[in-house]
Amino acid sequence: MSANPVGAAILGVFALVAIFIALFALRALYRACSRFIRNYVAVRPAEDILTVVAASIATGVSAQGMWRFSGDVLGFDGPLRLLLFAFIEVAVITSAVRARRNMRENYSAGIDGIAVWALTGLSAVLSSMDARSLPEALFRLAAPLVAAWLWERGMAIERHRISGRQRIHWRLTPERAMVRLGLAEASDRTASEVDAHRRLTRVALAAKRARALRAAGASDRRMRAALTKLDRAMDQAVEHTGLAIDQARQEALLSQIGALYNTTALIDLHPPVPWEPEEPATPPMLALMAPDDEDERRESRQETPVDTMQRATMIRTARAYWDAQIEKKWVPRAADIARETGIPVDTAREYRSLWKLEANAHALIEAAYLEHGIVDTGSFPAVPPSDRILSVNGAAVS
Repeated sequence: MSANPVGAAILGVFALVAIFIALFALRALYRACSRFIRNYVAVRPAEDILTVVAASIATGVSAQGMWRFSGDVLGFDGPLRLLLFAFIEVAVITSAVRARRNMRENYSAGIDGIAVWALTGLSAVLSSMDARSLPEALFRLAAPLVAAWLWERGMAIERHRISGRQRIHWRLTPERAMVRLGLAEASDRTASEVDAHRRLTRVALAAKRARALRAAGASDRRMRAALTKLDRAMDQAVEHTGLAIDQARQEALLSQIGALYNTTALIDLHPPVPWEPEEPATPPMLALMAPDDEDERRESRQETPVDTMQRATMIRTARAYWDAQIEKKWVPRAADIARETGIPVDTAREYRSLWKLEANAHALIEAAYLEHGIVDTGSFPAVPPSDRILSVNGAAVS
């Protein structure tokens, strides 16, 4: 170095230039990698990145098998071998890119998706033919198929993310099996809500059973057994569901009982035909929604409060009076119910609005509206029933 300082200086300059070039190259490479990660990697889910990495490794294993196949079987060597050994892998990648673009546009991989599997299978078979042992052959068969499977799953995830659709919904799943066996709930109800619903249902079914036995004239022994079952179900419901103080569950129980008591009314329903045009006439249900008139409102007044037992007795009396009048083909007014049973007019109006929705009363009100145009205001005069079917105001149906 001391004997040739000029050469040493030149070498030092070239070394510094090389270092600067290497630093600029590393800086450019770092920026390119950062830009690539920011634009293509950071915006993708982790499973997509892992899928690409694993598929690349599997494709590399397949390409290594094709390298050996092209040299040992085809006899390629040198640059020719380097240029031609991985043509199938390149075709697989090209078909995969085309299939992904087709899926994003048409939600289907199309013929390119089939080509990916066909070319992958061809590459797996050819690379395994040059294997030196059975385990190596199995490994070279499995590697391309693993790459194709990872690509297929990545496509399925992206297809679901873009379209929001799935291919099929299995009818037999673990969740459905658990629901079928009664080990799981199909809804998001809590355990207490499910238990309360089942106990209320037991009460409603026991009441229906006792009512049916009484109507059929069952023996005293069967009636006692049915009433005992009803009483036991009611005791458990009051104890475990708070039925005595929970108004929502009281309404739920009454709704179940109302539905169970009127199941035979389903055969008399005349639902509208969905493909027939709607008639411009006012629907018959408007007759049930009409308010009470001013005369009956004036009859209402502030009543003295009564205890729970007295109120229950009065309501049972009003219900018996209502059923008796409905059997006579006449729908009583709220004022008639109040006068005959002694309950307040407001209470009579409240329960009448519920009872008139039952099948028999609804049929009388609907017949009066359809045949005479009479709207149920709850206050038309009471007319003694005749032998023929009467409308809601007591007029004979012609």
